[in-house]
Amino acid sequence: MSFINLKDKVVQVKIVYYGPGRCGKTTNLEYVNRKFRDQIQSEMVSLKTHGDRTLFFDFLPFDMGQIKGYDIKIQLYTVPGQVKYNATRKLVLKGVDGVVFVADAMEKQREKNIRSLNQLHENLQAYKESIFKIPLVIQYNKVDLKDHGVPILPTAVLRKDLNSRLKVPDFEASAITGYNVAATLKKIISSTVVSIQKKLL
Repeated sequence: MSFINLKDKVVQVKIVYYGPGRCGKTTNLEYVNRKFRDQIQSEMVSLKTHGDRTLFFDFLPFDMGQIKGYDIKIQLYTVPGQVKYNATRKLVLKGVDGVVFVADAMEKQREKNIRSLNQLHENLQAYKESIFKIPLVIQYNKVDLKDHGVPILPTAVLRKDLNSRLKVPDFEASAITGYNVAATLKKIISSTVVSIQKKLL
């Protein structure tokens, strides 16, 4: 649940980018960090986990509008992608308000995407959260690679694998070029803010 600072009248909203190793979680946040510099109040913090190429977390507060007279501060995190860091991934999900699941659209990553989504489901359950209830957006990243001859899964297949039961908003994207990175972020922020507003009613 979001952290509410009564003194400063701020609702802190935690959004986590989750997905298999090297799917583009960090690249998403690096793009956001460059693109929305004027909206970011803190430096991007990266804690490297021993032997893992991905960042432990990125921290980028945004300011946008208000909930019931409280300012909203968005904190964006990534989790390490490699399987052996599940304990860290689970820890980062603690207190999460919304999730972006970043899937790797490359054909060879199909099984890893499915395994990672199942693990997200299990890790959320550990905090009594449901993948079916928490604000969630799915991003099919790296679609630009088909222009470079890399075998990419059709979006229909990715949807069938990952979104046939969840039926959440989803986007084809390229974190490297920025295609649909902002659209993904805006969607998860708006879904999460609506969800928090309902809880605070």
